[in-house]
Amino acid sequence: MAAGSKRDEGLGDAVVPADASALGDAPRIRAILTAAAREGRPVSYSELLGELGFRFTRPKMRAVCRTLAEVDRLCALDGEPDLAVLVVRESDGLPGQGWWVGGTALLLGYDGPWEGAAAARFIKEQQQDVFDYWAER
Repeated sequence: MAAGSKRDEGLGDAVVPADASALGDAPRIRAILTAAAREGRPVSYSELLGELGFRFTRPKMRAVCRTLAEVDRLCALDGEPDLAVLVVRESDGLPGQGWWVGGTALLLGYDGPWEGAAAARFIKEQQQDVFDYWAER
């Protein structure tokens, strides 16, 4: 195939770095999580970072976690359920420590462990509430 052929279009173009401001873009993250809620599925931290144009790193994960609090604040203002409960670790399908210490679980009446069967049941219930809400919209 000759150089410059249709098949080679785009190859060799400069790599465009992800825009770091995406990590703090609450409306964009909210839209990603709302779409997942409508599909009835949780989103891993890696998947969320990937949607924003990043590979998973702990500093980026922490940055996006700070934004999840703002996402939930915006949801509350609009009378919608929190979306941060949809963001989970790939390893066990549970939110990370930041979600638990943020107080949401306590506000929802859960005062158990952050890992294990009880935590998994609680999170599944909370996620199902979010899925049910968005399935109707």
